[in-house]
Amino acid sequence: MTIENPPAIDPMIDRPHPPRRWWHLDPGGALGGLGFAVLSVTPSLLPRTALFQGVVTAVAFAVGYLLGVAVWRVLRGLIRRRPGPALHRVLWITYAAIWLAAAAALSVLALSWQNEVRALVEMPPLGGADLTAFLAGFVPVVVLLLAIGKSNRRVFLALRRRSGTPLAILGTSTVIVASTAGIVLVMMIAVDTIYAGLNAEPESRVTEPSSTYRSAGPESAIDWEDLGRHGAAFVGGGPTADEISALIDAPATEPIRVYAGLASADTVEERAQLVVAELERTGAFDRDVLVVATTTGSGWLEAQTVDSIEYLHAGDTAIAALQYAYTPSWVSFLFDPDAPVEAARVLFDAVEERWLRLPTDDRPQLISYGLSLGAHGSQAVFDDLDAVRARTDGAMFVGSPAGSTLWRSLQDARDPGSPVWRPVLDEGREVRWMSRDGDQRLLDGPWEQPRVLYLQHATDPVTWLSPELLWRAPEWLEPDQRGEDVSPSMRWIPVVTAVQVGIDMLGGEAVPARHGHNFGDVVTSGWREVTGDAGLGETAIDAIRTEIESYAPIQPFQE
Repeated sequence: MTIENPPAIDPMIDRPHPPRRWWHLDPGGALGGLGFAVLSVTPSLLPRTALFQGVVTAVAFAVGYLLGVAVWRVLRGLIRRRPGPALHRVLWITYAAIWLAAAAALSVLALSWQNEVRALVEMPPLGGADLTAFLAGFVPVVVLLLAIGKSNRRVFLALRRRSGTPLAILGTSTVIVASTAGIVLVMMIAVDTIYAGLNAEPESRVTEPSSTYRSAGPESAIDWEDLGRHGAAFVGGGPTADEISALIDAPATEPIRVYAGLASADTVEERAQLVVAELERTGAFDRDVLVVATTTGSGWLEAQTVDSIEYLHAGDTAIAALQYAYTPSWVSFLFDPDAPVEAARVLFDAVEERWLRLPTDDRPQLISYGLSLGAHGSQAVFDDLDAVRARTDGAMFVGSPAGSTLWRSLQDARDPGSPVWRPVLDEGREVRWMSRDGDQRLLDGPWEQPRVLYLQHATDPVTWLSPELLWRAPEWLEPDQRGEDVSPSMRWIPVVTAVQVGIDMLGGEAVPARHGHNFGDVVTSGWREVTGDAGLGETAIDAIRTEIESYAPIQPFQE
């Protein structure tokens, strides 16, 4: 039997599609990925290495690809008829041309933008050879992520054939969520294991102190093995009296360094009491300056800062700290944000209680200090600026995170017309901000004692990353508020800028001093403004600055 008038077949709608190759890229996904790749290389606060940027761009491409596929599916569903073969070829040729042109423009823009940022933070430019490093980071990561995505798609199609679309969506989502959670869990276990291992023993270059003025030294109740990696580096390092004397060309005293590690006692209260006992044993309450320092998340105290105050006061100092975690600051902040706050309060309260028992005219200067997450903890000890000045003889907070309540309140109350990255409050009468040496001379009015000082850079991602950055343009990117080392090409993009600044935090210290989260060039002047010095001349002060600025760069993830 024949059918005289067979039904018409629209070849554009009903023709079977050949099975997709593993390397096939969805056109909508590819365009979406390219768009996100462009966003990933737009200027941010700090530059990145070419390899790291390649990895970041690969992740951005994968996210954009996923969203692009979804949008493309919706658009195709709205189109009732597909183009004919001739138009189909034209569209594909146009698509390929756009993609190639955009990829070429992306390469040029990425190099130009990165070099603009690098010049502003005094780093050498990238060259053509860095393209290889970029591709080494981009290609394998994007291939891996696309392979994972295509595997999930195959799972979805298989489940849909057997169980229908709703169950397929549920099953695929379960697989994705479970695998993602598994990867995150494995990564966090790995981070914890790595840093627990690092914390277990001191570095090989650090030796057990032989001075009675150090925790874990002779007559100390704190064991060397309990200090942790950074605690051991703190009490086993720093300048001796002879080294200080040689540098400043004046008599010097052996500095006191007291530290309790996580293993020194079970609770933060017990560790704080150990610290106070060590301060009493070493004679710290007879010194000229007593610094209560809050460590970063890993228990680290930055050598340039703690060494510089010892040089400035010819060793007549005592620095007290305790450990509250061993993981990097970002891990500590995410999983136990109360730890630095509790540790700072307990330690300061314990030291203050003993300090208040001394005669008023026979007390050391009591100074509060913290860097980064340590600055967040140190500030949380005090309800407001008046409390800082009432309970201390001065404070220096370095690279304060945006989430610190005291920092935010002072920033918001700054004098009209002063820039957000270097504010002025009440004409600098009680608190001031410094970014570079010389900023302390920008204000003519008096700076009353006790002095509170913030060291702050316009390009420090730790200071400028906040939740509001996801949905609101920040004040620090406004033309009249933008720091001189912030790229003029940097623009706020919802969500993207927050992600960019978050990524910048990973390399916050990998830039020269004066930028990012690196304050080595200004800590000496900062301490001098807050605590004074041992009556040193400018020759000695210059020698201290030169020595401190010569220190090796801070290593990534040191905090």
